[in-house]
Amino acid sequence: MFLGVDGGGTKTAFCLIDGAGSIRARAVAAGAYYFADNATGGVEHVAQVLEEGIRAVTEGAGITRADIDYAFLGLPGYGEVPGDIAALDAVPGQVLGHQRYACDNDMICGWAGSLGAVDGINVISGTGSMTYGERHGQGVRTGGWSELFSDEGSAYWIAARGLNVFSRMSDGRLPEGPLADVLRRHLGLTTDLEVIDVVLNRWQGHRSEIASLSPLVVEAAGLGDPQAAAVLTEAGRELALLVDSARRRLGFSATEPVPVSYSGGVFQSAAVLDAFTTELRDSSARYELCHPLFEPMVGAALYAAKLAGTPLDAAALAALRSTSEITTTENRHA
Repeated sequence: MFLGVDGGGTKTAFCLIDGAGSIRARAVAAGAYYFADNATGGVEHVAQVLEEGIRAVTEGAGITRADIDYAFLGLPGYGEVPGDIAALDAVPGQVLGHQRYACDNDMICGWAGSLGAVDGINVISGTGSMTYGERHGQGVRTGGWSELFSDEGSAYWIAARGLNVFSRMSDGRLPEGPLADVLRRHLGLTTDLEVIDVVLNRWQGHRSEIASLSPLVVEAAGLGDPQAAAVLTEAGRELALLVDSARRRLGFSATEPVPVSYSGGVFQSAAVLDAFTTELRDSSARYELCHPLFEPMVGAALYAAKLAGTPLDAAALAALRSTSEITTTENRHA
């Protein structure tokens, strides 16, 4: 029995699979981004999220925590503050009651799920964004330098640019398009300047609250707003740049085929995915775009089996694929 935990900025997904490739239980809990503001963040918050999710999946599968042979927990922000690693590493042991687990950044979940843990590159775009790839046992991360000055192409990045477009439309610096009314209605604004109060005072600049506005940019683009459409196109191109950087750092030559896949809720936007795939297709490198094989939480469970020294065989993987719904739902700081 293998537990996979895919921590994200807005939600954390849990999955239990067995060695035959059956999904025994799933659960969803709150986001596990421990850098969040003091009211909801910290290592203690991660412990609460893990307690809730692990209790749900073990009860759903009718097992105890001792029955979990191995667990892999992908945690957003893991490794970015070296002094916090020991504390984060200790939390799952307190919840599981044993030491048969490993922690790393949640980017591993997206890569393992999307590509089945083979050499190649996965790009994550959820609340935040980054890429992770492996080649001949070497792993490389690109992007994910935080929402303040990075996370290009992410939901936060799209939303922040959407808010900028809104401010320009309100000032008359840009022609007003559908995005303006979409935001006004969604936020219940009495005046356009009230958006400052909403974002900075009521939300206190919370990362996940701001990121939740990205679907409104997608909606406005669908209504014909050229400025919103341009934001989504730029997002896709930025994500492709992350992939190309990872390819070069991993040492793939320009003629060597590079499997590439993707995960995270931003890719539910056809405009972003189209811009991303177009940029890769027009590149001089040989990218082979692959639809994700498994969800990141399933990838985490597969990685747990691999770390335990008992990876699922071909028959089990085929069984898992026949029953596992393939999506591109939110993944970290993802």
